[in-house]
Amino acid sequence: MRVTLGASPATPGSENEDFAAAASGAAVLLDGAGVAGAETGCVHGVAWFSGTLGALLLRTITARPAWSLAECLADSIRVVRSLHEDVCNLEYRASPTSTVIAVRAHDGVLEHLVLGDSSLLLAERGGSTDVLTDRRLDEVGARLRGAVNELPTGSPEHAAALAEYRDALTSLRNRPGGFWIAGPDPLAAEHALTGTAPLGSLRSVTLLSDGATRLVDRFELVSWDETLAILNSTGPDELIRRTRVAETGDADGRRWPRSKAHDDATVVHWELS
Repeated sequence: MRVTLGASPATPGSENEDFAAAASGAAVLLDGAGVAGAETGCVHGVAWFSGTLGALLLRTITARPAWSLAECLADSIRVVRSLHEDVCNLEYRASPTSTVIAVRAHDGVLEHLVLGDSSLLLAERGGSTDVLTDRRLDEVGARLRGAVNELPTGSPEHAAALAEYRDALTSLRNRPGGFWIAGPDPLAAEHALTGTAPLGSLRSVTLLSDGATRLVDRFELVSWDETLAILNSTGPDELIRRTRVAETGDADGRRWPRSKAHDDATVVHWELS
């Protein structure tokens, strides 16, 4: 296997709340999330949560091949909870959470799990590409973010509307009719999107946080096939560089309304021999 990884925080010098790692035959990517300006109840922070959960998940999916990926995620969430529930108040609605993508090559198949709005690209040897994204967060958000989209990103009015939007969104987290994401409750793992694909039919597997898919799904400047061409030729860093150029050219979000002008961006690109 040949794996290339690229990561960039939203702004230089800031903490990257994404986490990604790969082991032999497995990879994970997590996009940590909090509620800006809100009390989380956790003394460790979002980056600690996504990094700790990601490292434990990668270890579990490689050490427990008989467990499903959902079982591995649920167990990892339990362990992370046990690490800080004595010092942190995990009942806060704004406690740290994270999207999760996990893949594992096992017995001739690729197992995959997607929870939250990060994306998994499965490029087949025949030339087609399957894009797997958990759209439940997007669907809920679309109903709530009208005022956010109408205001310039970074303005005081935008910040106020964004705070209201995030509060409403958080109230629907990990609830029926809302969306599911990794947090303090292992039950969320049962709601992940899971599946398998024949390993021999794939030429590459790519894990992307939503900050790294903006060129496609928000800015609509490239297609998924063009994204894969960039990754295959020049790698994740070039994809992220082009994303930053587009973001900088629309810093106030007038062309592409969004919550943040820049976002953490992370890509894991796994080429199969």
